[in-house]
Amino acid sequence: MTMPNVKTAIESDEAGVIDALKLAFVADPATRWVWPDPQKYLSHFSSFVKAFGGKAFVYKSAHYVENYSGTSLWLPPNVYPDVDQLIALLQSSGYENAKKDGPKIFEKMSSYHPNEQHWYLPLLGVDPLHHGKGLGSALMQHAIVVCDLDKNFAYLESSNPKNISFYERHGFELLGKIQVNTSPPIFPMLRKPHKL
Repeated sequence: MTMPNVKTAIESDEAGVIDALKLAFVADPATRWVWPDPQKYLSHFSSFVKAFGGKAFVYKSAHYVENYSGTSLWLPPNVYPDVDQLIALLQSSGYENAKKDGPKIFEKMSSYHPNEQHWYLPLLGVDPLHHGKGLGSALMQHAIVVCDLDKNFAYLESSNPKNISFYERHGFELLGKIQVNTSPPIFPMLRKPHKL
């Protein structure tokens, strides 16, 4: 099996990347806890992506494979999601429990970020139609090679427990569990730079 070609997204790719993430996260426990109503999910997920990982487009660290079948948004060291915008989006459109507990979840998420310089992965997703084809691994490998070359840590929160083993295969270690009241668990994970 040949390794998929990872491409860096440019401005004209943004809609395709976001649509791919919308497909990839349609059954994600944390995302659907925020928007259990399908119409609200479809209406608001694009704004969520832009606030959470949209800066990746500016920093040329948004990637995709196979005509947007898989995508990832990485934030370089010292670049962060727009948490104020995320909380405003939760307050204006989220399910009642998400409105109440969302800010506490973001607070706990930020407490797990490493003090060391690190790349942050807000979002990585593959269209369910294309699961099992190595697209997620190609996207991950593309990014962690850069982390290793620059001797940077990589950090993420897995919003789906089914994905923990995938991240562990790529060198990430589980740091704990984030959960507030009725929220589904979110799992912070850290990868130390590997020697090349």
